[in-house]
Amino acid sequence: MLKGKNIIVGICGGIAAYKTCDLVSKLSQAGAEVNVIMTKNACEFVTPLTFQTLSGRPVYTDMFKLLGKEEWQVEHVELAKKCDLLVIAPATANVIGKLAGGLADDPLTTTALCVKVPVLICPAMNTAMWGNKIVKDNVNKLKKFGFQFIGPGTGKLACGDTGAGRLEDIEKILAEITEKLGRK
Repeated sequence: MLKGKNIIVGICGGIAAYKTCDLVSKLSQAGAEVNVIMTKNACEFVTPLTFQTLSGRPVYTDMFKLLGKEEWQVEHVELAKKCDLLVIAPATANVIGKLAGGLADDPLTTTALCVKVPVLICPAMNTAMWGNKIVKDNVNKLKKFGFQFIGPGTGKLACGDTGAGRLEDIEKILAEITEKLGRK
């Protein structure tokens, strides 16, 4: 069902970034062409090399890294034109806030604001952050604009707290992706 589908996986800087390795691996094994975009903070948790190995494709981390190369294109625009779905997992409060405010200052946010396909946001953050009124307002604003959310899950978080804020189970995210792309 995912064979030949072009999926962008955006990864933000949170401890749950390591779980996205499994998602990228499973999407690639299912035949999807997976393009990974990492925020600078995400690179502090998992290296781009890990995702390049799992996806078999270059990983985008910098807006200007490809400048001066012969085959250079406006990468975020080209990626946006080709994709069938954009998944942001984990999505931090920071990136959710940037998107809600229309800010585009890195490869992930510029691409997310360029795509004309569904954007699936998978939040992961501390329970107190997830419950913060500003974050809730940003989530509601994005939902009004058509962004779709899955999660967060509930349970014990890396900080030791228990509650809502965990990255949703990878199998549930994968099932949602498969369902969305199966309808296309």
